[in-house]
Amino acid sequence: MSAALPIDPAREAVARRVDALVRLVPDYPEPGVLFRDITPLLADGPAFGDVIASLAGAAPGGVDLVAGMEARGFLLAAPVAAHLGAGVLPVRKAGKLPGPTASASYSLEYGQASIEIHPTTVPDGARVLVIDDVLATGGTAAATVELLQSCGAHVVGLAFLVEIAGLAGRSRLGGLPIDTVLTVD
Repeated sequence: MSAALPIDPAREAVARRVDALVRLVPDYPEPGVLFRDITPLLADGPAFGDVIASLAGAAPGGVDLVAGMEARGFLLAAPVAAHLGAGVLPVRKAGKLPGPTASASYSLEYGQASIEIHPTTVPDGARVLVIDDVLATGGTAAATVELLQSCGAHVVGLAFLVEIAGLAGRSRLGGLPIDTVLTVD
C-alpha cells in the first residue's frame, strides 16, 4: 500500500477559493451541460494571482511556450507565460487566424469543433505547457496536444483550473503530466 502524498495547505487554500468563486450555470450552452463561469475568480485579484502562481508551478523543468485554448484558456495562459518568462501561444477556433494554419478536429460534450495554430510560431522541439480552464471529456486538450506535436513541439504537461473527474478527460491525454488547481466530481 502506498502512502498518501502530503497535502500542501497553501494549495488547498487556493483550491477552496477557486471552488467558492467559480459560478455554476446549469444548461449552458446546451441543455444538460453544467457550465463553470470563472468570471468571479478573474475579478478577484488576489485569488487570480494565486491561481496563476499555482498553474505556473505545473511547468516541469521550464518551458518555451504556454499554449492557451480559446477562449478562457487565453486568460490563464498569458499571465502564466509572463510569470515563467515564456512565450504564449493562442490555440484558436477554426477560421480565426490569418495565413497558413495547422489544425485538428475533435468532439466535445455538445458537438464538433476544430482548432488551429500558426505552425511557424512553434519552434521544433519547443517545450510547451498546455493550459485551459476546465478539463472535462478531454477532447479539446487531446486535440491541442496532437496539434502541437504535429508541429514539432514537446508537450511537457497540461494544467487546468478545474478538472471534472467524473468525465475522465485525463484518460485521453496519453499519460502526460496533468496538474489541476481544483478537482470536482
